Amino acid sequence: MGPIAKSTIQTSFVLGLRLLIQASTLLLVARMLGPNEFGIFAGVAALAVLIGTFSTFGTHLVLLSEVSKDVTQHDRILRYAIPTTLITGSSLFCIFIIICLLFFSNFNLPLQVIICIGLTETIFLPLYLLSTTEELALEKTARSQLLMIFPLGLRTLTAIFVMFIKPNEPLIIFSWLYLISALFTLVCMKLYKPNAWLKPTVWRFAKKQELKHSAGYATLALTAAGPSELDKMLAVKLLPLGISGVYVAAARIMGAATLPIMALLLAALPRLFRSHVDVAKRSARLNLWIIISVLIYSVLISIVLWWIAPWIELLFGPHYDGMTKLLHWFCYVIPLPLFRISLTNILMSMNKPWLRAGIESLGMVVLIFSAIIFYTYLDILGIVLALAISEMAMIISSSILILKKYIKN
Repeated sequence: MGPIAKSTIQTSFVLGLRLLIQASTLLLVARMLGPNEFGIFAGVAALAVLIGTFSTFGTHLVLLSEVSKDVTQHDRILRYAIPTTLITGSSLFCIFIIICLLFFSNFNLPLQVIICIGLTETIFLPLYLLSTTEELALEKTARSQLLMIFPLGLRTLTAIFVMFIKPNEPLIIFSWLYLISALFTLVCMKLYKPNAWLKPTVWRFAKKQELKHSAGYATLALTAAGPSELDKMLAVKLLPLGISGVYVAAARIMGAATLPIMALLLAALPRLFRSHVDVAKRSARLNLWIIISVLIYSVLISIVLWWIAPWIELLFGPHYDGMTKLLHWFCYVIPLPLFRISLTNILMSMNKPWLRAGIESLGMVVLIFSAIIFYTYLDILGIVLALAISEMAMIISSSILILKKYIKN
């Protein structure tokens, strides 16, 4: 058994646990808040996640890339990655507050909810991400995912607690616990890994060349999350609240269903970085193996999701009527984001972060315009169609660039 296959199997078990935790959290929060409040919460959280991907300014991907090739680079990069994350994250937190007050102004969302979600996603979790990246770079993929699961598990416990106490304002209580659980994960990481963020005395500002190098990865991190989060924000803005809550819940289920294949992509990423440095032929073989595996899995998971969709709607309750039909439509879409992510990972490993960022930016533009056009005629299915068109645009663009690269070589 090859190292990637072995790592994939190990990580699949861990991501199976992650799938269970995420699905449980989604179900608990959706039932606790109802489709209206869940739609608002999901829209704000999607915006925070999208903005928060820029908080490290790409230094976590620089760390992944460099440590994959040379483990001694860890401390050198971390010295400037941490202050960069703190400065960028704080700036983005302020931007997030302003955008929320403008974008979600008609929903009368409490400011404390926005602050709790913003601090968590733009500052605390990006710092936590830096501390887990080294494990992934060293191909300890299962361990890195266990660390990433920890804050999700705490979030599930907080959702259970809120459902148990049944407060008058569940969204506000859950938001504060959302923030507290993120702080607790940082404390636990410090106890588990005392040198997780180095000593502040060795921190330094990033040099101009280092910022220039990480800028491509920063844009890439933002654009990579964009196609996965933007449709939820558009659904909340374009659709009635109850309907948007159903859409977001179904879209999150689709995302959770793709987790096992993320095990393959995560396990292969360090080798992708090295293979493009070493041997082009070996790189092409690895890329082909990844793409075939992704396509086979995506078809299988689509079939499974199609059959279990009615039971999923039953679990969510009567307020989420119509989820089965929506999940059936998502079954046709599932292969597209997985294929797109595998292709854009290949571009990133070729040291082409700007190309990947450009392609995913194009995808987001296509998604916005397609959603605005099609939701008028097709309502909720118009957002699904817009997502599919956006993914296809990115797949075609990525395929052309990768083929050109191999033909040239």
